Amino acid sequence: MRAIIQRVKKSELQIDGRPYSSIGKGFLVLFGVTESDTLEDAKVMAEKISKLRVFEDENGKMNLSIQDVGGSLHIVSQFTLYADCHHGNRPSFTEAAGHEKAIPLYESFIDFCKETGLPVETGVFGADMKIDLINDGPVTIFLEVKEGKVL
Repeated sequence: MRAIIQRVKKSELQIDGRPYSSIGKGFLVLFGVTESDTLEDAKVMAEKISKLRVFEDENGKMNLSIQDVGGSLHIVSQFTLYADCHHGNRPSFTEAAGHEKAIPLYESFIDFCKETGLPVETGVFGADMKIDLINDGPVTIFLEVKEGKVL
């Protein structure tokens, strides 16, 4: 399970040219699943994201979590996080989980994030989405969880 976490001042998602969801201060989480991922991986990922201390305290040091600053999560499915670019110039996505595996894990991940008490907005799995964001910092974190452990 992989996530790209971007600290944002705002994130706005459109589907078919219409506003669908948005957040202010928080994290845009691009979330990808592979066939070997489990519910435990989703739970560990949600807990880790909720506790990441990457917001600045009164001294300008990244020492506060998203919970500390009252931020929100904007969670968007992203199968391309499992792109394999080893051969040729066209990526392969065979490592990405199919819909039957990925959708339940994506939905469970969202539920685990909500259980942390954070406000959560989402995209639509498999939709053609457009995202406007203001990356704050910029701060962008790559997070991977496998077999219940953060790698």
